[in-house]
Amino acid sequence: MAGTVYEAFARSAADGADRPFLQIVSDTAARYGTTAGQISYGEMLTRVAARAADYVALGARPGMRVALGLDNRPECFEHWLALNALEISVVPLNPQWQSAELEYVLGHSEAQIAVGLPDRVAALRAAADGCAVYAVDAFQTTEAAVPEVAGSAASECALLYTSGTTGKPKGCMLSNEYYLCTGQWYIDVGGYCALRPGEDRLVTPLPMYHMNAMATSSMAMLMTGSCIVPLDRFHPSTWWQSISECDATIMHYLGVMPAMLMNMPAGEHDRAHNIRFGFGAGLSGELHRAFEARFGISLIEAWAMTETGCTVAVIASEEPRKVGTACFGRPPAHMDYRLVSDAGDDVPQGQPGELLVRRAGDAPRYGFFSGYLKDEAATQEVWEGGYFHTGDLVYVDDDGLMHFVDRKKNVIRRSGENISAVEVEEVVRECAGVQAVGVAAVPDALRGDEVFACIVCDDAAWPHLAEEVFEHCMTRLAYYKAPGYVARVDALPLTPTEKVQRASLKTLAARLLEQGACLDLREGKTRRG
Repeated sequence: MAGTVYEAFARSAADGADRPFLQIVSDTAARYGTTAGQISYGEMLTRVAARAADYVALGARPGMRVALGLDNRPECFEHWLALNALEISVVPLNPQWQSAELEYVLGHSEAQIAVGLPDRVAALRAAADGCAVYAVDAFQTTEAAVPEVAGSAASECALLYTSGTTGKPKGCMLSNEYYLCTGQWYIDVGGYCALRPGEDRLVTPLPMYHMNAMATSSMAMLMTGSCIVPLDRFHPSTWWQSISECDATIMHYLGVMPAMLMNMPAGEHDRAHNIRFGFGAGLSGELHRAFEARFGISLIEAWAMTETGCTVAVIASEEPRKVGTACFGRPPAHMDYRLVSDAGDDVPQGQPGELLVRRAGDAPRYGFFSGYLKDEAATQEVWEGGYFHTGDLVYVDDDGLMHFVDRKKNVIRRSGENISAVEVEEVVRECAGVQAVGVAAVPDALRGDEVFACIVCDDAAWPHLAEEVFEHCMTRLAYYKAPGYVARVDALPLTPTEKVQRASLKTLAARLLEQGACLDLREGKTRRG
């Protein structure tokens, strides 16, 4: 795919300069201390030209990397597009990162410029070594000529860092081709996810330092001349107010968001919206069905990774969707895949195995990430045997549809049985009173691992809720999958995108067990029936 992200944006701006490119809703504006309202494609093009002139004046040149700590603010889009026009890659910074993380990312990426909010500049300067740091309000140019570029699709657009749950974060090198391919995939999906060029308003609370917001949602809207509505983050209490204000037609979500919305009191806002579909992942069980019934929104589950982009994405955008079964659709014809056991053998249909993927044809890595920065060994390892090893356990049913089981590293092995933490969490979440749950493995001298459930609930509901959860699991799951230990916690360790931090959860569970701050239910885990 030819061209660059900036060129795609410039084409949309030429086709409809007055169309809204961004909308900042009142709640986000108040939290950011900025102005609510719309920014048109034409106005954003003017801003991008000014930012490009600023960077040229700073000595920025093609091939450099610039770190951006600008959250989901309009400035993030301005700077990204301006730098892309100059063939400069961006390194989005997580606002939660502290000194050690900033030192690592700025050093590892070899960013030569870092731009941040005024209150974070000091932290950036303390972490930077040989990297010039500027506050975003130092960029003052108001008018400049629109850049004329003919950039390379193969050139690096962004360097996104993984979560680093098992070690130092890896820098995923993502090309312009990657971004354009992702946007085109969304445009072509159709079905429940059919886009309306120039008309859609996509609201996303997901951060611009992850591929979902920066690539999937932003590129689909940018390439169709539609509007992006970036929230600062997910706020259940103001969600429907924001949806109404921007007249959203599409929402992006993570699995935890629908659960939190279902816990909100019912009201007229439940159906007072124009959202055609939600796009996300991590939702299954009765919650999926209940959400669609209450809010009248089809939640479309999809699968992709930062490394794969959407070149081999799978999405349940057509029937049968098999709602509530962790089904994420039928693999596309251009996706070549295998499901393999730990020994590397293909597993029988209906049995879970690790998903290995590549693009069919003579370009198996088309649209994928370009590799891990400064880690060729890790890049070769994930491509061992000519397929990308996803680390996700998946099975294919008799209808050829894929179902997510769990991440390999989240599997609990008890007495020789593999137990999915996600599967147990879904069943626990079915119990009224459970506000959130995280399941992890803890050591067991006899069985290897035992299932430990950390439950967020009202203090008054405990310990009766623990007994209810256990009995519910014993009726809904094989006995060995029921939690052997349960503990009430005030909150789960979460990432900024509201995902459970699995490594931190495992540490928390081990500490609670060691302190005796949990209920031991193992005696009740016996075969029934």
